[in-house]
Amino acid sequence: MDDRTKVILRPATSSDAAAVAITMRASLNALSWMPVLHTPEEDLFFIRDILLPNQQVTVAIADGRIVGFIAIGGEWVEQLYLDPAWTGQGIGSRLLAQATTGMPVVKLHCFQANTGARRFYERHGFRAEAFGDGSTNEEGLPDVLYVLRR
Repeated sequence: MDDRTKVILRPATSSDAAAVAITMRASLNALSWMPVLHTPEEDLFFIRDILLPNQQVTVAIADGRIVGFIAIGGEWVEQLYLDPAWTGQGIGSRLLAQATTGMPVVKLHCFQANTGARRFYERHGFRAEAFGDGSTNEEGLPDVLYVLRR
């Protein structure tokens, strides 16, 4: 992203489902250790029929397309994904800040192997409160419970 590229954050709509699903899959595919458990059709079903109707979802738009999104449910960050080409440019920080404004406690799970995401959350004040063995997530991967208390 250069200085001329403007990133706009806005609430997601149902018409964003396909682009959000593609962004999620691109982000997951960039992680060599992440198992592929779902087809693109299943990703779209999850976004369109489960995530968008039940979570507060904010998308980041740059160059006329969705390049990231965050989903909030209660005090939980349920999803935060960026197109790999758009990481490291402050978009994730903006999504996290805007979506969690006014929340005294923010929780999330992050895979232990996702060292980049772990550094990101720790830079934003999250603290690891519990470590899991993967038995409670569908990927079967060890995870970390992060909590931010304001």
